[in-house]
Amino acid sequence: MDRTDIEREYFAKGYTAVAGVDEVGRGPLAGPVVCAAVILPVEEEKQIEGINDSKKLSAKKRERLAQRIREVALAYCIVEVDEGTIDEINILQATRLGMKRAVEGLSISPDMVLTDGNMTLDVAFEQKSIVKGDALVCSIGAASILAKTYRDALMAEYAKKYPQYGFERNAGYGTAEHIRAIRENGLCEIHRKTFAQKFSGNAESNLPVHT
Repeated sequence: MDRTDIEREYFAKGYTAVAGVDEVGRGPLAGPVVCAAVILPVEEEKQIEGINDSKKLSAKKRERLAQRIREVALAYCIVEVDEGTIDEINILQATRLGMKRAVEGLSISPDMVLTDGNMTLDVAFEQKSIVKGDALVCSIGAASILAKTYRDALMAEYAKKYPQYGFERNAGYGTAEHIRAIRENGLCEIHRKTFAQKFSGNAESNLPVHT
């Protein structure tokens, strides 16, 4: 996916700023969910080759693309929603909140918002959800790359503070190594209690766990 074909379709219909929105980190046991919104130019000479769903790219390619996206994008915004908020309002609502803040934080107000999957946002802009949008829509793929590289870097920093959990390797996801570390050390400040409590051996393990 190298071209902004879907964005160009909207441009041809009279739209001038089409924003792609995506998130990374709905499933981990620790750390924030990170959402990003991106408005890309549609001119041929400004196309970014290689954009795709961030999960399908190597870490090295993601980093290279993230730098290029920041250079070329007309506007972008990256937002964290922390583990406390996730525990309080649940991961789906936290993701919607992060996406809303990312869209509203753009320096250019979009006239169309494209989201991945089946996500409806509480925003004042026209919007459309696209299944597998991160692999089909250039701006959504760009948003997923920015969110992924940002979150991975953040979790690597958390690994320095909480080295026992291997966050630099698992990014907070529920790997065997991570679950074993929770059982041995309990939960740290950035764990999502409603996700991870059942692995800690704590008496409060009957709290609901989201997947």
